[in-house]
Amino acid sequence: MLRSSQNILAVAPRESARFRVVHEMGCIYLYHGTGGGKTTSALGLALRSVGQGNKVIIVQFMKGRRDIGEFMVSSRLSPDYEIHQFGREGWIDLECPSEEDRRRAQEGLAFAKKALNSKPNLLILDEIGLAAYVNLIRTSDVLELLNNIPDETDIVITGRWVPGEFVERADFVNEITDVKHPSEILTRKGIHY
Repeated sequence: MLRSSQNILAVAPRESARFRVVHEMGCIYLYHGTGGGKTTSALGLALRSVGQGNKVIIVQFMKGRRDIGEFMVSSRLSPDYEIHQFGREGWIDLECPSEEDRRRAQEGLAFAKKALNSKPNLLILDEIGLAAYVNLIRTSDVLELLNNIPDETDIVITGRWVPGEFVERADFVNEITDVKHPSEILTRKGIHY
C-alpha cells in the first residue's frame, strides 16, 4: 500500500491495456529538455544495441571534443559502433552562430543522410534538435531525412531545445527536466564526458 509522502514525485497509474511486443524498426526516439542526460540516454541505447550485435552510427552535431568517453570507446566497439563529430571543440554562440558552425552542421546532416544508405540498426543524431532550433540546419531538411528512414533503422534525436515539428514526428518523446543540481558545475570524467 502506498502512503502519501513528500518524497514520492509521481505514481504511475495501473495500465489496463496490454502491450504487444513487436520486432519492427524504423522508429524515432526524441530526448529533449533542459535536464542533463539526453546524450547519456542515447548512448545507453547504443550500448544496448551493440550488445545485441547491431550496427550503431552516432553523428554528433556541435561537438568536437575527442577526449569524451563515447568517442574514445569507438576503437574498442568497432566495427559495430561508429561516432562522427561535426563541431568545434569550443562552445557555440547560440544567439549568433558562426558560418563555420553552420557549415559543420550541414556537413553532419549530409553525412547522416549517407549513413542511412548503409541501413544501420541505430542512427543517433546527437544535438541535431538544438542545431535545427538555432538554425544551423533547416528543420525541413531534418524532417526530410526522418521521412526516409529504412525499416531496418531506428533513429534517436537529442537536443536541449527542439523544433515542435520534431516532437510531432517522433514516435517516442522523452522530456528530461532539471529538477535539482549542485550550485557548482561538476564535471567528472566517465560521468559527464
